[in-house]
Amino acid sequence: MSTLDQSRYLATPIPGPRSQELIDRKAAAVSRGIGNTMPVYAARAFGGIVEDVDGNRLIDLGSGIAVTTIGNSSPRVVDAVRRQAAEFTHTCFMITPYEGYVAVAEHLNRLTPGTGEKRSALFNSGSEAVENAIKIARSYTGKSAVVSFDHAYHGRTNLTMALTAKSMPYKHGFGPFAPEIYRAPLSYPFRDGEFGKEIATDGALAAKRALTVIDKQVGADNLAAVLIEPIQGEGGFIVPADGFLPALQGWCRDNNVVFIADEVQTGFARTGAMFACEHEGIEPDLIVTAKGIADGLPLSAVTGRAEIMDAPHVSGLGGTYGGNPIACAAALATIETIEADGLVERAREIETLMKDRLGRLQAEDDRIGDVRGRGAMIAMEFVKPGTLEPDAELTRALCAGCHAAGVIVLSCGTFGNVVRFLPPLTISDDLLVEGLDVLELVLKDL
Repeated sequence: MSTLDQSRYLATPIPGPRSQELIDRKAAAVSRGIGNTMPVYAARAFGGIVEDVDGNRLIDLGSGIAVTTIGNSSPRVVDAVRRQAAEFTHTCFMITPYEGYVAVAEHLNRLTPGTGEKRSALFNSGSEAVENAIKIARSYTGKSAVVSFDHAYHGRTNLTMALTAKSMPYKHGFGPFAPEIYRAPLSYPFRDGEFGKEIATDGALAAKRALTVIDKQVGADNLAAVLIEPIQGEGGFIVPADGFLPALQGWCRDNNVVFIADEVQTGFARTGAMFACEHEGIEPDLIVTAKGIADGLPLSAVTGRAEIMDAPHVSGLGGTYGGNPIACAAALATIETIEADGLVERAREIETLMKDRLGRLQAEDDRIGDVRGRGAMIAMEFVKPGTLEPDAELTRALCAGCHAAGVIVLSCGTFGNVVRFLPPLTISDDLLVEGLDVLELVLKDL
């Protein structure tokens, strides 16, 4: 696998004939509700390249939505998975437990922000971990209401759909949703500027706006948890103004409300820190992780203060596959790779390269309203020139043009007008620059 050439190459137009065959087979065999971003079918992937079934090599600026953070089929992970699969594939941790689960929990307790005693519980997906974090918070506080934020994305299960802000495609037609979910305004510096420079730059002031809504619409006496992505993912890679997150956490501590950080997309070195909360020095009561935790194997976790994590009764948490032994082996190898190969620092290097390049592009093109993000989690927000009006049509055309040219990019945002970049941290500078070269050429053609 490590011999996969780290270069962009188009053997056929995209999609090629074999991908087209599989597109036709999918239409006949797979639910229409499962969509695809790219019209190609993967055959191999390594480092910063995905090779499709027609031999096209694509530059990967998506990492499977921030999952293959250490690069696809990372050598330590491949070796660990092979070893574990040869020993046993499943026993169910709730029946006959095994060391791998305990070891992953120990690492999470060590790595996540906070110096006090911590506990962890393992699950399968980000949505499942979010649901369990809410269960734990309700058990600990004896209260039921939960607050999430404008533009939030927390998953596709019933409770997490209720927590998610965007209707289409995540919620439309799937209700009714879980009750006792409320929404507060986020700090969104680019768009808050419309209401004045102060609220766009003063996170404490933006938090005051949110907390006023929470106090009036819910009330601390009814509120079990405040749930927030430290940097929003699907909502548009929105980085709140400095001071917003600490002010929310301080209010939660003062009012017996559990502060939950959803680090599903931001965790594990993605933002130039092991966890995005570290950028503002906050210590969540509970932190939810998934995606980058195991280099592509299904695993998620809730980690937090011991007295909160221990609140549910025995057997109140669990699941047949939660903390699967192969996924745990992958997670241990992933954490080893991040720490041994200096990938937190590598994420910062990627941020410097990308922000410099995209910032220069923004200075020349008034369709680029904002360039933002941290580490290898960077976004461009597109607007109609001279306005804040979102330009989703341009965003769609830009993504399609990049895809046709062999570069995997993703869109996001409530208004569908944000292009997000999530390159693997193992991508070379040359490959990253080439991907951005393609993006710039496509944008100029549009």
